[in-house]
Amino acid sequence: MSRERIAAVALGSNLGDSEAHLSFAVTQLDGTPGVACEAVTPHELTAPLGGLDQPAYLNAMVRVRTTLSPAAFLEVCHAIERAAGRERPAKWASRTLDLDIVCMSDAMCDRPDLTLPHPGLRDRPFWARQLAVLEAM
Repeated sequence: MSRERIAAVALGSNLGDSEAHLSFAVTQLDGTPGVACEAVTPHELTAPLGGLDQPAYLNAMVRVRTTLSPAAFLEVCHAIERAAGRERPAKWASRTLDLDIVCMSDAMCDRPDLTLPHPGLRDRPFWARQLAVLEAM
């Protein structure tokens, strides 16, 4: 049996019904075998990253307990994005749903498809705020 880890997953959406997309992500994560949602931050509206002209993002962060490996958990996140209609036409493009694994207990990873802790943590002050909220919950 895999050991249990605590992960923080950033949720974002700026296409369609963003509130519904974030709720969908939480429901899907919590319904995945080996994953249990413990806490979700309030939603926060933020400016898009990457310098593209696009709508603001609705963001939240969820704390989960999981027995999945980082790679398997990434696959779960990608499957949830696809189920919400996520397309990847270009980096920084608008999206129905984006799930980023921000950190996962003491897991360290540096692969082309997964870096833990997420390198964007230092550039996204709203992630730091949301992590602090999760720690207080």
